[in-house]
Amino acid sequence: MYTDPDDLKRARSVGANAPAEFAAWRAFQEAVDREDGAVPRRYRELISVAVALVTQCAYCLDVHTAAARRHGVTAEELAETAFVTAAVRAGGTLAHALMADRLYEGHGH
Repeated sequence: MYTDPDDLKRARSVGANAPAEFAAWRAFQEAVDREDGAVPRRYRELISVAVALVTQCAYCLDVHTAAARRHGVTAEELAETAFVTAAVRAGGTLAHALMADRLYEGHGH
């Protein structure tokens, strides 16, 4: 299997090979995961789930759906987040299709 939840345990060993970068990443992650931000933690987790869906990161999806549940996100909120994410991603595809159409026309001259 290409993705394995146990791979997450390897983060520290991978980080040991790039300690400065790993420390910076961890500090950034800790800032994002803080409880006292203007954006409540449950919303931060829904945002994280949405990004994980778009980037198709199975590990992020695992970590952030678990955190979302711990922070009171309901199954209905998770489902709505998935569909909002799908609609916005589809909108991005359409936006690029419009650009492709313009570029295609430009290449004909």
